[in-house]
Amino acid sequence: VLTDPVVPCRQILALRLSIPSVFFLRGLPCSFGLQATQCPDPPSYVPRTFTDNSDDRGKVLSQITGHMTFIQCVENLLLKSSESFLCNFAYLPFELLASDVLHRPVTTKELLSHGSIWLKRMDFGFEYPMPVMPSIVFIRGINCGKKK
Repeated sequence: VLTDPVVPCRQILALRLSIPSVFFLRGLPCSFGLQATQCPDPPSYVPRTFTDNSDDRGKVLSQITGHMTFIQCVENLLLKSSESFLCNFAYLPFELLASDVLHRPVTTKELLSHGSIWLKRMDFGFEYPMPVMPSIVFIRGINCGKKK
């Protein structure tokens, strides 16, 4: 099943039918993609979206200096902890649906961890470099061109 994991209904169907799923995405809110693939996501390194630590493409502004300040790290940590609370609340209906369909308790992280391949529409030329797992493949093209 080729799907976008932002709304995991097709992923629930893929698990129910026991068929592999391929995720095609730009990014997931709340770092669910990083958690599901078990990628490292330290707040002192990976900037959070909607902070001054990243520009509109997520590129680290302090990358020029090679490090983030203590205040930026604290801001990232606070945002990451509030992010997990809010996103767990937002994805609760999908967890309930998956639990009903699969007849067992399921979390969003567990639901997304069954993705076979993650095709990410991003490029390190426009984003910050980050460690990834072998199941993540970066593809160019859509959304990878510089804005004029």
